[in-house]
Amino acid sequence: MPFTQKLDTHHKALTLNLDTSTFGSFAEIGAGQEVARWFLLVGGASGTVAKTISAYDKEVSDDLYGSGSRYVSKQRLDAMLDNEWTQLLSQLSKTRGPQTRFFCFVDTVSARNFAGTNDAHGWIGLRFQLQSGGPPNDILLHINMRDPSNVLQQQAIGILGVNLIYTAFYGAQTEESFLEGLAQDVVAERIEIDYVDLRGPAFESWDCRALLVQLVRDGLAEAVFFPTKGSTVPPTEVLYKRAVALAPGYFGHTDSVHSSVHVRLLASAIQELQDELGEAKSTPAGFFCLTVAPFTPDEPAPEVSDLIRRIDSLLTAGGDVLLFRKPELYYMTSLVNRHTQAPVRFAGGLSMVIRAFEDIYGNLAGKLMEALSRLFAQNVRIYLYPMTAADLQEWLKSASVSGWAWSETNGWVSASELRPPPPLGHLFAYLLASNFLVPMRLPAEA
Repeated sequence: MPFTQKLDTHHKALTLNLDTSTFGSFAEIGAGQEVARWFLLVGGASGTVAKTISAYDKEVSDDLYGSGSRYVSKQRLDAMLDNEWTQLLSQLSKTRGPQTRFFCFVDTVSARNFAGTNDAHGWIGLRFQLQSGGPPNDILLHINMRDPSNVLQQQAIGILGVNLIYTAFYGAQTEESFLEGLAQDVVAERIEIDYVDLRGPAFESWDCRALLVQLVRDGLAEAVFFPTKGSTVPPTEVLYKRAVALAPGYFGHTDSVHSSVHVRLLASAIQELQDELGEAKSTPAGFFCLTVAPFTPDEPAPEVSDLIRRIDSLLTAGGDVLLFRKPELYYMTSLVNRHTQAPVRFAGGLSMVIRAFEDIYGNLAGKLMEALSRLFAQNVRIYLYPMTAADLQEWLKSASVSGWAWSETNGWVSASELRPPPPLGHLFAYLLASNFLVPMRLPAEA
């Protein structure tokens, strides 16, 4: 069936049921069996469903998939995929193998509990063949659920699961068609996808990093993570219960000199936060923060290739990167606070705080005051590094900002020497006196 015809969830499930070449199993834990239910509901399920299972009891789950991993984790998802795939092929490859494209759908989910106290998220996986007897391909997703009730979250998982299976077989010709099919009717409003891993020959020509960037550009994720070492993971894996130093910026200069200076400033901020916490506490995490939003409201959004170029320069210099959908600092605070209650510190030059004070914040009823209250609401401070007077003057001119004054020391301007135009000066002085804004010294090596 041509993918250009957009079908609702009912007709997607029915299309798969009527396709005699697809056959598979379903293993769902933590959010009912909503994906399998669609195939059982629409008719013709015997043409698609080999088995459905839901191992809620931990001992039963350990017996099937092994112990030693968290129950809602990538490790558990991989174990489920391996077990279900091996079982499916061992039972059916002789009788159905020559004419069947096998698949197994698995998920392990922490849907909203009765008290509403848990982090509603989950892992979803699909292993499938594009040709009978062909090699397997894997799609792994990490999701955050936004619906306010357990029942609604289960329903959303059901729609997403059908989308995933349908798109894998009929709509995965390009990264764009894959994301479009995956997101239909459920993603963005009800489910956030902040991690994708693709494995197998069907995806050899795909760029998984570009796909992660596209998730944010398309509004399917609020943020994604790019590590300097090891494999990509969802943001929660690196933020969970960690004290965090964030260095937002555009990072348009990608030469090694600029990148090394950025890394040293972030390292200085991490050390400052460590000193705040005390040596007995674990080392804070530090991240560069980019955004898919345009640098100015009049500019177009940056291309995926440009974002990857800037990300790569920071990774090469040794800094991990978080890519955000929105540029506001209070927005970054809100997202990080999903995963940690520990201190959060921003690090940047004077231009960062000037830009924050100059923003109109037309989307907020309380304008600047509301933005600042959101930003500093939960143990947040901003480490402000000095700029040379010449750089500050040049930046103000390029940003068309006026009214700011300053004094300088040996050609440098610190946060305590910066003076906003009235009446902002009173608010700026309060933030300095209350230690929300912390003047920093430039590291000697930077």
